[in-house]
Amino acid sequence: FDASIEAHLRLGVDPRHADQMVRGTVVLPHGTGKVVRVVVFATGEKAQEALRAGADEAGGDDLVKKIEAGWLEFDVALATPDTMGLVGKLGKILGRRGLMPNPKAGTITFDIDRAVKEVKAGRVEFKADKAGIVHVAVGKGSFEAAADFLNLAQSSVSKRLGELEQHFSAPLLRKTGRRST
Repeated sequence: FDASIEAHLRLGVDPRHADQMVRGTVVLPHGTGKVVRVVVFATGEKAQEALRAGADEAGGDDLVKKIEAGWLEFDVALATPDTMGLVGKLGKILGRRGLMPNPKAGTITFDIDRAVKEVKAGRVEFKADKAGIVHVAVGKGSFEAAADFLNLAQSSVSKRLGELEQHFSAPLLRKTGRRST
């Protein structure tokens, strides 16, 4: 069993206020240690670009029909803005599982090549929970330099939080911790 390593960052925010919501994505330098299956909703040249970039499946109407028939063997769904009319039909199916493409998470974009490569390389999403704590999976216990990797991952997330901190008057990061699962 190869345990996941998580970082927990306690923030000085009250997420009940919309202006204090902390959310973002960061690409971890050494990945998360998980194999991510990616599908891309795109047509024409963008679908071919997605497959060249490493997407497991890409398509338009055909992919929508496949998912409506019950196929859900993927971890992340990406889409181009022009195909969101098709993807909207899948709202009840994808939304319940947290797979619906979303511009805030960077999963709706015309730059499909970059998005697929980032997701495959280990992009993680983070969001503050009700208590103002961010929980992020940062790797596996079997990584050779787990402590160094964890520090690097925490600093990557902390760097992203630092960018967000300029919008707050008090220090954003209060306490950090890590735990294996």
